[in-house]
Order: sequence, then C-alpha cells, then structure tokens
Amino acid sequence: MSTVLVISGSPSRTSKTERIGEHIAQRLAASGRTTEHLRVRTLPAEALLSADLTDPAISAAVEQVAAADGIVLATPTYKAAYSGLLKSFLDLLPQFGFAGKAVLPLATGGSVAHVLAIDYALRPVVHSLGARHAVQSFFLLDKHLSLVGEELAVHDDSAGPLADVIEQFGKALDGVPHATVLGRSA
Repeated sequence: MSTVLVISGSPSRTSKTERIGEHIAQRLAASGRTTEHLRVRTLPAEALLSADLTDPAISAAVEQVAAADGIVLATPTYKAAYSGLLKSFLDLLPQFGFAGKAVLPLATGGSVAHVLAIDYALRPVVHSLGARHAVQSFFLLDKHLSLVGEELAVHDDSAGPLADVIEQFGKALDGVPHATVLGRSA
C-alpha cells in the first residue's frame, strides 16, 4: 500500500489548516495507507531558514518526502499566497523532489477571493518539483472549519467536496509506483 506525507505549513499551534491535514491523514490511513504528518513549524527555525540540510531534523524531513508515494500540502492563505513557512521548506527539496509522486494541494483562508492562490502560486511549485500527478486542488473557507471539543468539524458545504478530492487523490495514489529511495524500491 502507498505511503502519504501530509506537510502542514501553518506557523500556528492551534491551526485549523494543520487539523484538516490530520483529518486527511486519518481518512487515508482508514483506507489502508501509511500516513505521516510533517508540521513544518516544528522544524528548527535557524536550520530551516538557512537551508541547513546537515541538520538532523531537516535531513529527516527531506527523507520523509523522498520516501512518500503521495504528498498532501496543507497551507493557510496569507496575503493571497501560501505560507512562507511552507515555501521555506519546499525550497530545501531537490529540484525534482516530487518526481513520481501524487500531490494534493490544499489551502484554507478567510475569503473565496484567495481561492486562486493555490492554482497561481502553489501549483506551479508542485509542478516544478516534478510531481507525477497534481490532483484537483481544494480550498476550504475558515468558516467551514470548527472545533467540537478537540475534534475538527467540516461544514456540510465543504465536507462532500473534500471527500471527493480525497477519493481522487487516493485513485491517483493507486497509480503511483512505490517511492524509490537511494535507487531501491521502498
């Protein structure tokens, strides 16, 4: 079965974006996939910003990307673009760091005015990293995400379309050969 790495690019500990990333990871795990969740905000800031690939945490995060068959990029929208934190991490990856992978770009934001940030800002980066298949991106309005206790609730207006996007991502994963690490099949 395929492995999926969710990469959350929010700087906030109480991020709804991070929680939607976890929600997707759980849904994919329930379908038999192995999932991991990389929260970029937990990486050492100095090493991240100085692109120190010798730092053990940065090196391990880059290796997680290499080992995954699929990537979910979850980012809040700031100033009509994806987060700078996510950009800093993506800049560390090799030129074709997403080669052979299925990628699901996902963003959250306060207004539908920012919905195109995914297609005009994030999707070109995904393609420049060599993604085999970037599935239909998805934008969630902040008002469609709420916490019920510790659980994330997705409003009905977004829940169905989000489930469809996750299903399409799963189908794209089914067509991805397992990741190759160091020239060997993983």
